[in-house]
Amino acid sequence: MDHQSGDGIWKLTLFRNVFQVLKEFTHGKQQKVSKTRLKVALSDILLGMAAGLKRDPIVILRMDGEDLLEIINGPSYEAEMVSIFSQIGCEDASLRDCITKALEKLTVDQGMPPSSDSWVMRNIVEPALESWDDKPVSQETFLEESKKVAKRVAQNLKEEPVIVAHSENTFDGSGIKRLLSNKFELDKLLNVGLENVPKDRNGKISKEYLRVVLDVVAPSVGLPQIGAVEQMDKVVADVLNRIDADDGKMIKEDEFTKLLTEIMGSIMLQLEGNPISVSSNSVVHEPLPSSLSLL
Repeated sequence: MDHQSGDGIWKLTLFRNVFQVLKEFTHGKQQKVSKTRLKVALSDILLGMAAGLKRDPIVILRMDGEDLLEIINGPSYEAEMVSIFSQIGCEDASLRDCITKALEKLTVDQGMPPSSDSWVMRNIVEPALESWDDKPVSQETFLEESKKVAKRVAQNLKEEPVIVAHSENTFDGSGIKRLLSNKFELDKLLNVGLENVPKDRNGKISKEYLRVVLDVVAPSVGLPQIGAVEQMDKVVADVLNRIDADDGKMIKEDEFTKLLTEIMGSIMLQLEGNPISVSSNSVVHEPLPSSLSLL
C-alpha cells in the first residue's frame, strides 16, 4: 500500500467546489462570472480547505493487494477471522453473506479498501465471489473459504488498484487546554462566538445558545462540530445536560461566558481521561474533468 501526495484529492475537491460555486452564482444557467466575485469565493473555499486539512490531514493510499496478501499469509490472520466470525453472527446467513460481512470488517490498515463503497463492492468484492458454490456455514468452512475469497480480492486489487483518501484524528482536549491557558485568546474567541447571539432588552442570553456558541468555537479548539462525530456528541451532551443547558433560562453575558468556559473545561477533562480517535476512508474513483472553463 503506497502513501501518495494529496494532489489528486486536492484537485478533485477544488474542481467540485468551483463547479458548485459557479452553479450558485449563475443559478445553474450558462452565465459568466466576474473574476472578482469568483476570486473571493475561491479564496474562502481554499482557506476552509486549508484549515480542515491542518486539523484532519489526508493521506492518499494506493491499495494494490500487497498488504492484504501479507495479512492473509500472516500468523494472526486465522485468529482475526475467528474473532470476526463470532462477531458477525452467521447462524441464519449463507456462507457468501458471512464472507461479505467479514470483508467489511477488514480495515484500510489491513490492506482492504472500504467494501461499503459501491464501486469497491461492484469491481473488487463481487468478482471475487463469482463462480463460487455456497456451502453450509461452519467456522472451519468459513475460515477456509474466506481465505480463498480474500486472496481473489487481493488479486483484483493488483489488477485494478484502489485509491483511498484516509484521515485520522484524535480529540484529546489539548486544543481547549491551550485556549484556556491564554485569557486574551479565550476572550477574543468568546466575543466572536457571541457576535450573532440574540439578547433580550436587558442584555441577557438564553442558556439554549450555549450549544450554538460551542459549535461556533469548536474548530478553534480542535473539536468537531456537533453532529460530525457521534462519540463527541455524547461527551458534549453529557456536559450540557449536567448544567441544564436546554432549560431556556435567561442569564447575563458574563455568566454565559463563564458557563461556556466551564463547559469547555469539562469536555477537556473528559477527553484527557478518554481521548476519542476517529478515522474516515473515502474511495477516489471519479475521473477529474478534462477541462475547466471558469469564465
